[in-house]
Amino acid sequence: MAAIDERDNGYPVKRRKTGEQVETLKPETPSATCGGFENSRPDLDLDTFGTDTDAAESKPDTDGPTELESALPHLDQGKDAIVDYEAIQLFEKDLNISKDLEDNLNSQKLPSGRRSIYVDAFNLALETVLDEESHLFDEREGKVFDEWRGLSYEAQYLYVRLFLRKTSAWHRTSKLGYHSDISDISAAIGSLQSSRPLSRVSEAGLITDVKIEDSDSQLEGNSFTFADALTEDTTTLEEVSSLLSLDELKSIGKEARVRGKNKTELLSALRRMSRAQSGLGSVGLKILKSKSNLEIVSPEIRISDIPHISAGNSDVVHQDENATRSNGNVKLSDQTFGENNRDRHFILRILGNIGSCIRLSSSTLKLFERVHMVYYRSTKWTDKSLTTIILARIQKRNFPNYLICRSANIFPSRAMLLEFEASIRLQHQVDSVLENGLQDNQVQEEMLSIFEEVYPKWQALVADEQHKEERVYESGEGAYLRLFSPCSVYTRIIFKATLVFGRLKMYEREHSVLTELLEQRLFTYRRGGIYQRKALLEEHYLADAGANSTETAGMSQDQLKRYWKRSSLKTAEEGLQDRDCHVIYHYDLEKRIVKLEKAIKTPKREQHDFGHTRLITPIERNVEGIQVRVIPADVGRAGAEERRSAKTIWVDEKDGGGECSVEAMCLSWYRNQGWKGYHAEGGILQTLFAYLFYDILFAYIPNVFQTEFQTCPLDLYTEAFFPSRASEIHHRLAELSNGGAGRLIREVDERERERRTCVVGLNWDFAVDDLLEIAACFDGSALASICMVMAQDYRQRGGGVPDLFLWNPETSQVMFSEVKSENDRLSDTQRLWIHVLMSSGVKVELCNAVAREMRTREE
Repeated sequence: MAAIDERDNGYPVKRRKTGEQVETLKPETPSATCGGFENSRPDLDLDTFGTDTDAAESKPDTDGPTELESALPHLDQGKDAIVDYEAIQLFEKDLNISKDLEDNLNSQKLPSGRRSIYVDAFNLALETVLDEESHLFDEREGKVFDEWRGLSYEAQYLYVRLFLRKTSAWHRTSKLGYHSDISDISAAIGSLQSSRPLSRVSEAGLITDVKIEDSDSQLEGNSFTFADALTEDTTTLEEVSSLLSLDELKSIGKEARVRGKNKTELLSALRRMSRAQSGLGSVGLKILKSKSNLEIVSPEIRISDIPHISAGNSDVVHQDENATRSNGNVKLSDQTFGENNRDRHFILRILGNIGSCIRLSSSTLKLFERVHMVYYRSTKWTDKSLTTIILARIQKRNFPNYLICRSANIFPSRAMLLEFEASIRLQHQVDSVLENGLQDNQVQEEMLSIFEEVYPKWQALVADEQHKEERVYESGEGAYLRLFSPCSVYTRIIFKATLVFGRLKMYEREHSVLTELLEQRLFTYRRGGIYQRKALLEEHYLADAGANSTETAGMSQDQLKRYWKRSSLKTAEEGLQDRDCHVIYHYDLEKRIVKLEKAIKTPKREQHDFGHTRLITPIERNVEGIQVRVIPADVGRAGAEERRSAKTIWVDEKDGGGECSVEAMCLSWYRNQGWKGYHAEGGILQTLFAYLFYDILFAYIPNVFQTEFQTCPLDLYTEAFFPSRASEIHHRLAELSNGGAGRLIREVDERERERRTCVVGLNWDFAVDDLLEIAACFDGSALASICMVMAQDYRQRGGGVPDLFLWNPETSQVMFSEVKSENDRLSDTQRLWIHVLMSSGVKVELCNAVAREMRTREE
């Protein structure tokens, strides 16, 4: 029976122990278990978590991994692993799958006797969601799921394989393949394309009336299909021509007398010719007009000549209100081709070549994507979310032991789930709009329209969330749950809309919105950038814009300027005191404070002195070596830019004289001076953190462990990680300060190294003897300080660590070295890490690679 957690307000909670099912498995490639140095940190999009980033300006949120995908290990995507899975049956009782679900997954197989990992993974996600969170789906959607279960295994297999492809694209059935897996592909396609009845049920509306681009995401009408057949929607020359192979395109291009070196050029030439040509008589298409109707007759090709397309008359295509389907064929009419009948000949030629096509139906596709969004607890929209669970299941990996807790209160209602889905789609729409640049008038108008719709809804949701924070959530639980609130997404959208206000010189409105964003502390998005912009507006623009308040009534222009400069000073001071304002913004805020205090003539004794906060400058060292300059071929300006940004090549004089990177050359020099070391950047620190905080990382916290395949809790990259484990973390830091690091490393290594357990940041390729030497060389308090910083802000501290980690067992010293070659400069994140390390008492050097000799070779 499901346990009840008081924090979850009576919702059922699923808990089970993980790890037992994979204890005997070994990784095929030891170095790939948890990623090498380059893969020690997941490639996260910082916007995912709605907090400060290093960028002050908005940019489109590109597709990135979901939180669950980020918690999974680096996965091998080779076909051999899939074959291994499908050759055996991994879904056994020790996978902690309920008996009913296990029976459902095992009920069907492919003709070869195998079960597909793709179908198994798809059904596992579906059944898990319906078992625990069926209240998020209505009766009509339940009917779709029932029909899905009734599909043959081959039809399910075909659907899932298309689900993993370009899901919005058409696929030629003759080129689908899968013949070794599907005995009758025509029957599978027919099953997916057949119309199925759907009862009428009142649809739960969204909380807001936000417009989204995708109008096909809801089930409409009295029927549905899992996939679409060829219809009039595909009969534009641009769309159908993209389905042609190069040889087929060359054949049609030869007829149309267009040329091109590749498929792209041929397609462009064909479409350009069709747009420019006044008629198609030159290729045999005749247009005959009569009093009663317009008839278009092609002596070369007719619709009836195409086997998978039918027409009402064998010789004439009559105008019809709608195309109809008969015996699986599509009946097309003149109206299908619109007014541009010049394209018709080539469209018919292409339809005759490509044969029948299939595309997943938009409404059912979006429904299954919503299922996977619920399963993954995803705050990013991904087209191929199913891939993650597939890759996790096919790898022979060992995962930590922890309690899985899938709480049903992540989305409290169906309406909130739909709102969250709509907000994510709207965010993608906003990002697409912004790609055209803010200088475009149409972009500005669209962004303002979106803002006016979202802003009042955002205000209402913030007020509701504040009520929950005060009366419902406990122990920082709300910080994680808020990631799944549409308000979190709307906060990002509103911030991006304020950029338009600045472009249109609507400074008062921009200042008002920025102030409101800062006043609420539940959804923290780029607060440092907001403080910077707000202070800038107050210092330079609001006085001239005539911004008035009760406090400024009757002031002269000079008095207004002085008033707003004082306000700007106050804003900058508040930014420095705000714990959610990332330290990377502090330097600019401090400079503004110093400048404003001088401008308003603040007494010297009252002025700020930021000398104690200045970033510590590392010791500089020059290391001479032999650089290799590659003489490239003439590849144009773009190639020249790429060469300038490429890494330099050096000669490793200490180790055989081969070519190497600048970091390897400097590491050789340090080793010659008696240091041991790695070019690991953040790899050593992340590995040490994983060793030293292993038990804390995998301690039970509600909602943060959703599957048995995680390498870290889902809240590790959020601000909720530290406060929810504050007592345990402070106790561990005290233990490290007292020299307990070696014991902790030894215990974890003895227990987990043989299994090479996948843990975030932990690289088993580092020898345990080296790690124990490093722990012995580290001052306990220094190591504790560094771990404290990582525990508080693991997300931001993943990058910027100096290139080389060095230690000397004879002198019991550790040192970091940031390597720079000619024209390289320290980034802000690198300066911050150097400051953190040197403030903790760890030596840091800035190693400048200087070429004493330059050699050249041809590329």
